Amino acid sequence: MSELTLERGLAAFRAEIDAPTAAFFSSCVHCGVCAQSCPFYLETGDPKYTPILKLEPLRLIWEAEFTLWGRIKGLLGLQEKVTDAMLAEWEELLYDSCSMCGRCSMVCPVGNDLAYMIRKSREGMVQAGHAPEGLINASIRAVTTGSPMGLQWKTLAVQIKHVEASTGLEVPVDKTGAEYLVMLSSMEVINFPEYLEAITKIFDHAGVTWTLSTQCFEATNAGIQIGNKDIAAQLVERVVAAAETLKVSKVISPECGHAFTAIRWEGPNLIGRPYPFRVFHIVEVLDELRATGRIQTEGKEDDRLSMHDPCNLARKSGVIQQQRNLIDLVAEDFVDMNEHGRFQWCCGAGGGVSSNERAEELKMAAFKRKKAQIEEVAPERMVTMCATCRTQLEEGLEEYNMDIPVIGLTEMIADHLVEKPRAAAEHDAEA
Repeated sequence: MSELTLERGLAAFRAEIDAPTAAFFSSCVHCGVCAQSCPFYLETGDPKYTPILKLEPLRLIWEAEFTLWGRIKGLLGLQEKVTDAMLAEWEELLYDSCSMCGRCSMVCPVGNDLAYMIRKSREGMVQAGHAPEGLINASIRAVTTGSPMGLQWKTLAVQIKHVEASTGLEVPVDKTGAEYLVMLSSMEVINFPEYLEAITKIFDHAGVTWTLSTQCFEATNAGIQIGNKDIAAQLVERVVAAAETLKVSKVISPECGHAFTAIRWEGPNLIGRPYPFRVFHIVEVLDELRATGRIQTEGKEDDRLSMHDPCNLARKSGVIQQQRNLIDLVAEDFVDMNEHGRFQWCCGAGGGVSSNERAEELKMAAFKRKKAQIEEVAPERMVTMCATCRTQLEEGLEEYNMDIPVIGLTEMIADHLVEKPRAAAEHDAEA
């Protein structure tokens, strides 16, 4: 790696050191509580996976350039420098062994937001040329094709035809003035096509006006995952442009925790202006439809169900009760895991880990924490509301020989809708 690239990375680290970051490093009491919240540390027992240690490059730059003690150490030749070799070593710690789930931030006794600083550290790592190949390629595909998996509209168009043939309903595309613009993630398009069919049925049932956009359908933001503000802002701008073009008042993030926090919380700051629309996760929309009586269901699942709360949705965004309201509509025997909601253990795949092929073994090791959590309540099926979590749950349960199917919550709600009387359906069609 060239000296120029390293200096560019160090400059990016410096630029990310703001007042909260300085306060966090100043207040750390080195108690190690954050380690007890991290599945990567707990399931490997390796101290290098302690969350606060993952921030060492950022801490060293803060100490050397923003503290009196660090400057004195520098004059005496005692200040450790951040080198290219150090960043190469820390790449695994910042990308492979951190899903940015935020559990360490939640339990820190002095309130340090470690996940916030991991996000900032990744900005420096990218500029220094140290990021996983899988995330680099996903970011390139996101910029060039609009999707981190390289999907184009023609792939989704094929799925739309299947949904319309299966349901007899229209999947609206580029409809100006609809209430909702519905976003999807590539994982749903490829792995869980039943999601699009489910929302098509639910919105028809509830009388919701909605649309997809050929201009932008992808909700996933690879720029945030890898740590590149420019890419992240560009991807947010695409969503905003599509929403403005179609004159919608609301945008729906799909069953994807990361996509929701990217567009809902980080997006306006990235582009430097407020949205002319509001952003909701699909679970929030469904619960509002339930609360206003626009969703009517019948029958209940009689097998034992439990639920995995995506970290971005529950811990970071406070969406916890909504999914439980919905599961109560359709489940006879539902049991929460002992630690759920804000205290849910991460599945291990978030924060770009799922796109980082070399992290596969470590990701499966971290999943043992989730495995133990599931075993405590012994469900017959798991329910979740995030495509990344669902994929990881399926892969992890198979890895550890646990025969427990996983289903998306939106799909389950769609399976229990009260069928419209034929006369009402014909009236709707004429209208």
